[in-house]
Parts: sequence; structure tokens; C-alpha cells
Amino acid sequence: MFLSWKEQPIVSPKAIKRFILYAKKTAFVVEHDFIMATYHVGRVTVFEGRPSIDSTANAPQSLLTGMKLFLSQLDITFRCDPTNFRPGINKLESTKDKEQNAVGTFYYLN
Repeated sequence: MFLSWKEQPIVSPKAIKRFILYAKKTAFVVEHDFIMATYHVGRVTVFEGRPSIDSTANAPQSLLTGMKLFLSQLDITFRCDPTNFRPGINKLESTKDKEQNAVGTFYYLN
């Protein structure tokens, strides 16, 4: 099977997630690519405070709830691209950003 360069990065997270579900195990995944992290997880733990100084881990939450908390701290909203269904960051103070902030929808699930 040949995968395009756009599809290849998604294969690894999906394979890891399938294995975790099949083995009925828990995995702790640290991913620094925000979008790729969403392909890995079922639940997220959001840390609050000052990194490396004073921080607290919240209880594990659903992806939607955890991302809402995380993105609200950063004052960022994500939209779903209607063409390729990939997430994208809304421009600060854009119409879409203002709409999502007004209703508290910082993140979405397909």
C-alpha cells in the first residue's frame, strides 16, 4: 500500500491507538504536535500553573473537555476545515473566533 506524504504522519498514531485498544492497556503519550496528539488520545490531562515551577495536573478528561480547558487558557479556538476536515487555528478576533468564544466552543470533534 502506498501512502502519500500527507497520509503518512497519521498512520503511526492510529496504529498506536489501535494497539492500545486491542491490548486493553493505558499508554502515556507525550506529543508536541497538537494536531497529531488528537489522533492518539481518548482522554487528556491538562496541567495548569507555571511550567517547571508550580503546576497541577487536572484529572483525565474527555478529549473535548480537556481541549476546551487547554485552548481557553491559551485564548485559541480551533475550527474544522470543511474541505479536508483537518483542524485549524482561527485567527484571533476573526468572525469564527468570536463566534466560538461566545458559545464556549474552543474545539470540535468530527
